[in-house]
Amino acid sequence: MSISIGNIGIDTNDLAGSTAFWQAVTGYRVASSDEVAAYLEDANKSGVGLSLQAVPEGREGKNRLHLDLFTDDLAGEVDRIQALGASEVRRFDSWVVLADPEGNQFCVVAA
Repeated sequence: MSISIGNIGIDTNDLAGSTAFWQAVTGYRVASSDEVAAYLEDANKSGVGLSLQAVPEGREGKNRLHLDLFTDDLAGEVDRIQALGASEVRRFDSWVVLADPEGNQFCVVAA
């Protein structure tokens, strides 16, 4: 089989705000963007890309898919990401569930 995950998409109602948030969280750079989408990539182009797509409908219910962000500094990264606008959903021993400013949940996990 010759397949790999090259990109993960996130729907948003605030393209500019979500682009700024996820760029600050990941350190990725904007590789391309227009009125309806932005593509973020690792500067080394070694990680999975992140696409943000403007959609008209709001998010409802719990995510069925989410990102797990791994770190060697769980407390420090959770604090940093919350300062960027994320909110805490739930805390476990080795990971914290956060929500981005639009409510999309993701985890920060101790590596």
